[in-house]
Amino acid sequence: MEKLELFNRVVAAFFFACYSYQFLYILIPLLIRPKPHRPEEKHTYAVLISARNEERVITQLIDSIHAQTYDGSLITIFVMADNCTDSTAALARAAGAVVYERFSTVRVGKGYALNELLRRIAADYPDSPFDGYFVFDADNVLSPTYMEEMNRTFSNGHAIITSYRNSKNYGDNWISAGYSLWFLREAQYLNRPRMLLGASCTVSGTGFLFSREVLAECGGWNYFTLTEDIEFSVDSILRGRRVAYCPGAVLYDEQPVKFSQSWRQRLRWSKGYLQVFRRYGLRLLGGIGAGSFSCYDMCMNIMPAIIVTFLSCLVNGAAAVMTVMLEGNLLAVLGSFLSTMFSFYAALYLSGLITTVTEWRRIHTAWWKKLAYTFTFPLFTMTYMPLSLIALFKKVSWQPIEHSRAKNLADILRGD
Repeated sequence: MEKLELFNRVVAAFFFACYSYQFLYILIPLLIRPKPHRPEEKHTYAVLISARNEERVITQLIDSIHAQTYDGSLITIFVMADNCTDSTAALARAAGAVVYERFSTVRVGKGYALNELLRRIAADYPDSPFDGYFVFDADNVLSPTYMEEMNRTFSNGHAIITSYRNSKNYGDNWISAGYSLWFLREAQYLNRPRMLLGASCTVSGTGFLFSREVLAECGGWNYFTLTEDIEFSVDSILRGRRVAYCPGAVLYDEQPVKFSQSWRQRLRWSKGYLQVFRRYGLRLLGGIGAGSFSCYDMCMNIMPAIIVTFLSCLVNGAAAVMTVMLEGNLLAVLGSFLSTMFSFYAALYLSGLITTVTEWRRIHTAWWKKLAYTFTFPLFTMTYMPLSLIALFKKVSWQPIEHSRAKNLADILRGD
């Protein structure tokens, strides 16, 4: 029993050693001020949207792009209607987008759709190369100054830029709030400190921009793992690129509300992290050895938690069986395990609470929900533990996430 308690203390200490720097990130914005922008230049942009049966939300995104303060003549919207069986393509065309359609039962997923979309744009617009390429999901809605803010950061010479990811439906339930708080924390307490320190940020699924030079360097969008965004981030870091962050560019994203849907999505993410680490892990470790903090930071985000979770569950499960067989005392094992879990809960609660307090005005829901969901945020995050275990052994495929919250910006800001 003493050995089990020692093991659980070691697990907690290992987590602290790996991730304590992320708590130090909280202090960085208080100590370092952002550098002033260079003179702004006007750039031409292509907007890339991969959409699969998104007829209920696609027009809200396109409308929000048309409503940008940035010069609309410099923006061209492209939609890849990917394996659609509804009216997504027709609605996107009617809203003013250039629409392509793709049907494939073999190459399934956003990575394949983006790669095909970029290939068709290159074929149809050979004499008008774009300076940069935005990537959005069909359910997104943009703040009016989104592209203006991103262009200012792009004019500073950054070739890859991610943005502030907010939520369309924070207050729906504890699941949507868990996602929302996770992304708010990632934006302000991971990406913003990284940006201020001169380290690389990470692209998170949607709401990012990359340059024509990056596209040429990569030879297209050749990222086909279950987490193509993380793969792109890792590959960019290993190529010597730095992902920048633009805090003033606010994007609103729809979050799942059903646990079954959330389970499938996050299982895909967990499996995708394993795929990325399997493909790039040795090079990341080599980068750490060469003194790259960004390689270390990325490693901590995609791997150690999965390994330690597996070992912790394996050891505690074996200890529980052995204790019951030899001593008949299961309570002692449960007590040690729950003590460790409580430590994790407390750390996650503090992280969520700090994010909630500082981002209070940007969270669009009732005040009591903001407070209540700080208590459920650790539970939402800790459900990654069984997901991490299952991902080690289960074959996982890409599956679309249903989006149904047809909101414009005014609806979102009212907290409807």
